Amino acid sequence: MTPYDVIVIGAGIVGSAIARDLAGQRLSVALLDARADVGDGTSKANTAILHTGFDATPGTLESAMVRRGYALLSEYAFHTGIPIERTGAILVAWDDEQLAALPALRDKARANGYDHCEIVDAATVYAQVPDLGDGVLGGLTVPGESIICTWTVNLALATDAVNRGAALHTGHRVTAIEVGTDATTLHTSAGPVRGRWIVNAAGLGADHVDALFGHERFTVTPRRGELIVYDKLARPLVNRIVLPVPTARGKGVLVSPTIYGNVMLGPTSEDIEDRSATGTTEHGLEFLLEKGRRLLPRLLDEEVTATYTGLRAAIDHGDFLIEPDAAQRYLLVGGIRSTGLTAGMAIAEHVHGVLAEAGLPLRARTDLPAPPVMPNLGEAFIRPYQDADRIAADPQYGSIVCFCERVTVGELRDACRSVIPPAGLEGLRRRTRVMNGRCQGFFCGAEVQDILEREGAGR
Repeated sequence: MTPYDVIVIGAGIVGSAIARDLAGQRLSVALLDARADVGDGTSKANTAILHTGFDATPGTLESAMVRRGYALLSEYAFHTGIPIERTGAILVAWDDEQLAALPALRDKARANGYDHCEIVDAATVYAQVPDLGDGVLGGLTVPGESIICTWTVNLALATDAVNRGAALHTGHRVTAIEVGTDATTLHTSAGPVRGRWIVNAAGLGADHVDALFGHERFTVTPRRGELIVYDKLARPLVNRIVLPVPTARGKGVLVSPTIYGNVMLGPTSEDIEDRSATGTTEHGLEFLLEKGRRLLPRLLDEEVTATYTGLRAAIDHGDFLIEPDAAQRYLLVGGIRSTGLTAGMAIAEHVHGVLAEAGLPLRARTDLPAPPVMPNLGEAFIRPYQDADRIAADPQYGSIVCFCERVTVGELRDACRSVIPPAGLEGLRRRTRVMNGRCQGFFCGAEVQDILEREGAGR
């Protein structure tokens, strides 16, 4: 078995970004994931905000990565068609403690290289978000905060990696490791894979993989974040991200528009033990409804489209952990919290430098393919059912299957025939928005399943 030059464990946003970067060198690269599809773990369920890094801890690696990642991902999105809406954000102070915290938050933003925050009075806050509840005392504007499609980011990076020659191995859960003199053998649930260098970007499982290499550097604690998604009719209530003012008690609950035209309320923040506990809870949803009643009372009159839970990889360390073990030709990329969406491409850039310093020979390729052009899932941009020229060229783009989200036969067909086809209905949902609306697939689910099976995907 010929070893790969580099194996990246974890096909979430960070792992996919690293594989894409390294596949741009004269290296053989493999991207492994325990699940059946890319982006099926932590990366699929977050608040989907492209962060400026204004509130990161100055001087940390996370701060530097978020700031750099914001620029890199913005540029990459332009070339690949990843939808972004530059909504801006406003932190809202509801009591004297939060109001007093605003100057320090503005100063922190400046220390992080972001100079565009402005403290505003209550009248200005209500002018920007008229439907906020009573009692606002002031706010802090963050005009650069944006909403983005996290699903498309992950898929674009993984597709780019595969197009550049990386081998994608899904369904490969790492169970044991043998470090040899010339290569390391990863024993997985689908058989052994060998690599000269191993990069651990396994997210919630990063500490377990790290332990297999003999380290005891950190422990991942799953942090459950529950969210409520409201119907598109609620979108006029909030045209920007409404952030809480973080205090000693935590960051709190936000209200945000989504790239798909909905409104999101959440997340909760609860440390748990079960790394697979992605179901919502009664107490979590009750907590969010209580917060929403204070933040945006009219929102609770709107219909709920969905609820979901994401698990963040919280660790007992104050920063990202990107640490090489040159003797074992192994690199840990751990403790990447929800900012990994924004920071992913910068982390990949940083990993590139760390591996070069650790002895991995890197020579840039000159024959790279163009980045992939991704299907648009953003509600604010033209989608296939609205594109007369596209429908004229291919009538399947005018044949709607999912009426809640206006997803067409053409889009489902394209997803099933793409470079990384979906492993099942959930993967198809993340690639097209199908079954993501009011009826949650009740009306279209059978036809969608039929198309998936007819196209041969999901097998």
